[in-house]
Amino acid sequence: MNAHVKKLLILSSLLLALTLTSCDAFRKVAGKPTSSEIEAKRLQIEADLKAAHLARLDSLRRMEQALADSVAILDSIKLSGGTILNPSVIGGGLSAKADYRYYIIIGAFSNPANAGTLLAKAQAAGYEGQILVFKNGFNAVGVSPEDRISDAYAALCKVKAEAFCPQDAWILINE
Repeated sequence: MNAHVKKLLILSSLLLALTLTSCDAFRKVAGKPTSSEIEAKRLQIEADLKAAHLARLDSLRRMEQALADSVAILDSIKLSGGTILNPSVIGGGLSAKADYRYYIIIGAFSNPANAGTLLAKAQAAGYEGQILVFKNGFNAVGVSPEDRISDAYAALCKVKAEAFCPQDAWILINE
């Protein structure tokens, strides 16, 4: 066999070997991921995207339910003759920032001592509360601070059953 035929035979053998082996062999040699590793990564990315999408949908459903609950609570407050007001409606905003979104207002006084007396009665009955000073000079006694309207409505119903609470108690929305 001459050298030319030998080279042709070796080249043919190499080409045959290359066609019989997969690209994965070359990927492994080059330190690159194989087709099965690429497919596994693709499936993982799809699963992660689906999980993130489902989490967003779940979050939206919870927000929609909270909104529907809030509307239902506001309707209940209206039907029961209750009131919910913003500080700007009653003579201006609060002179100091209040920590919660909702307070049950059980009284408002121009004399701070009267507000203190009512607050002491509420605290003696086990209610958390504080005096909220409005820019117009009124001192409102706010009890049962809450951040959710549903909790504020439940607190209003509970507080109205107390002896110290007037029937015209209302919810302050701190905005």
